[in-house]
Amino acid sequence: MPRKRNEINADFLHSRDYKSNSIAGIDKSSVKRFFNRELSWIAFNDRVLEEASNLKVPLLERVRFLAISAENLDEFYTVRVAGLKEMVRGNISWPSIDGLLPSEQIGKIEKLTRALMQRQQEIWRNLSANLEVAGIKILEAKDLTITETKSLKEYFTEHVVPLITPLAIDPAHPFPFIASGGFTLAARLKRLSDNITFEILIPIPSQIPRFHRLSKGRKKEEIRFFPLEGILDKFLLILFPGYRVMGKCTFRILRNSDLELEEEAEDLVREFETALKKRRRGDVVRLTISKNAPKELFDMVTSSLSVLSEEIIQVDGVIGKSNLSELVISDKPELLWKSFKPRNPERVEENHGDIFSTIRRKDMLLHHPYESFDVVVRFLQQAAADPDVVAIRQTLYRTSRNSPIVKALCEAAEAGKSVTALVELRARFDEAKNIHQSRALERAGAHVVYGFLDLKTHAKISVVVRKEGRRLVSYTHFGTGNYHPITANFYTDLSFFTREPSLARDATKVFNYISGYIKPKNFENISLAPVDLKKTILENLANEINCVSKGLEAKAWIKLNSLIEREVIDAMYEASNAGVKIDLVVRGICGLRPGLRGLSENIRVKSIVGRFLEHSRIVCFGNGAGLPSPDAKVYISSADWMDRNLNRRVEVLVQIENPTVKAQIVNQIMAANLRDQAQSWVLQADGSYLRDNDAHERKFSCHDFFMKNPSLSGRGRAIKKYPPQLLIERKIH
Repeated sequence: MPRKRNEINADFLHSRDYKSNSIAGIDKSSVKRFFNRELSWIAFNDRVLEEASNLKVPLLERVRFLAISAENLDEFYTVRVAGLKEMVRGNISWPSIDGLLPSEQIGKIEKLTRALMQRQQEIWRNLSANLEVAGIKILEAKDLTITETKSLKEYFTEHVVPLITPLAIDPAHPFPFIASGGFTLAARLKRLSDNITFEILIPIPSQIPRFHRLSKGRKKEEIRFFPLEGILDKFLLILFPGYRVMGKCTFRILRNSDLELEEEAEDLVREFETALKKRRRGDVVRLTISKNAPKELFDMVTSSLSVLSEEIIQVDGVIGKSNLSELVISDKPELLWKSFKPRNPERVEENHGDIFSTIRRKDMLLHHPYESFDVVVRFLQQAAADPDVVAIRQTLYRTSRNSPIVKALCEAAEAGKSVTALVELRARFDEAKNIHQSRALERAGAHVVYGFLDLKTHAKISVVVRKEGRRLVSYTHFGTGNYHPITANFYTDLSFFTREPSLARDATKVFNYISGYIKPKNFENISLAPVDLKKTILENLANEINCVSKGLEAKAWIKLNSLIEREVIDAMYEASNAGVKIDLVVRGICGLRPGLRGLSENIRVKSIVGRFLEHSRIVCFGNGAGLPSPDAKVYISSADWMDRNLNRRVEVLVQIENPTVKAQIVNQIMAANLRDQAQSWVLQADGSYLRDNDAHERKFSCHDFFMKNPSLSGRGRAIKKYPPQLLIERKIH
């Protein structure tokens, strides 16, 4: 059973040495004023896992949350834990923001993640029982009918055997390389003719589904799955006639996925291709293995992989729970979220789908996934087809494999337009895909730029230059998320379209900075990391403090994915002490400790975890008028407030001046996020996260609100029926 909601996560942020200190005694010079980044991330993943136990979430969506928590944990180990282990091996003793050494962090991480994995197994046992009641059954061998056994045997022979290669382990056949995430069967066999025993491994290719769906059983309404490990167990001797299985187990490994690049790479693409090959052979950072593994097989696997005892996790249940996502099927719509189709903005429809005419009339902000990302795709498709468009500049950090955006850019280049694509090769786990995309763009005739070797380009900008009469007019798109049509269906992000010349000039300076190393000066409406973005944040916080000294209302509303940058957190502590009211919506990592007298008593932090993944970055400063207010200073951004984003990446912070767009962000988007109860966890000073304690059954859900209510700047003539302030007051205040 899940823990009580009011107990969750406290242990993830505080060890005994934290708790032995009086929280009230923490001051602005103590490292205890910060929460640890890694432990805060585990607390976030625990909130994700908690949704797998939330009875208000449809059953198959709970299975999806469980799979997501497992996938998140895998990535955490291959990136963050792997990095800490390398620091320990290299005798690097840099402390974390809260003063913990790498070895101390690893010890706490191992303890907490083992507990989390145990909870995953407990939750899965409960979910699988509920699935069976709902007509979805995960079978054991004893549950199979004669017909199903015959069908499975045919499936094994025709679809599994051609893809697997049994590998004997002996002096002539050393232990093979197993890829990260690789699921493997190990067995000990005895040859009946001479009683000789030996070990074999069968690495399972990822192309084979982990759960095989059988034809309908005796109950026609029942959907039946049989796990791959069960198939291998049942039919293994088809591969080894004349042998007896003396013991078997399954295991899965995770490897260090970080990339190492030479300091000076003459050909960045080739360097990344080489680094990707090295990644596949990274050190093992975690081994999960069947709890009942025979000693001989356990010793053979662990010694061959050179894993330490603390890197081994014996699992009594499903190994590799990220594969449970295969069970989230469409056959049972009653077990899924109610279907939702993103809206096409009314303003676009009024202009007969012409994106340029829509932007020409007025700036527009789209709120994804509630409003269709297809508008962004069509913006570039229309640019590619428009004979009056002469140039396109585009950043690409992450996008889909068969990206319609990349296709549009290729078509534009082939049509003779000047196309510049900035492709970031270091988008983690998308490096190979981005190399492929860059090759296609180059073949089409686009100018492909790879940016800086020491700065990852994370800004999301598109500029289309169009000839209109005797003038060249630039249409600019700024986004808080990636140009990825698939993730745009479940990531909440903002897309800002404008024809404002000053923003186009600023965007052009960003592209020139990346492509030609021309350091920009005198931006008009944006700030850029690592140049002046952090400075802008700090100046705005200082301005709020100044407002307090003048007797004016001082407030800040901030929405981020992660907050861990030391200087910015300290600036917020200073603002809180001065009397500035700060409300933060931080989905994941948060290093700020809120609600402490004399440190952060005016700061409130909440995390929203629900149907959609909160991804947009929004910053609102009252500027002496409080919030909400038309006089507030409002920004959207690609950057989280982390050291890497503010100091080691190219990121953009865009100031919004259009009154309707500002009202949409402040009075609608931020107001709804701050009012949300249904999906919100409030961070306490002791590190625990509490659900809203309101006893009402129908708590306000920002996700439900946005699904039902159009965005203000996309309403067109329809907005006359519902003036901005009236619409928001009716639904939120």
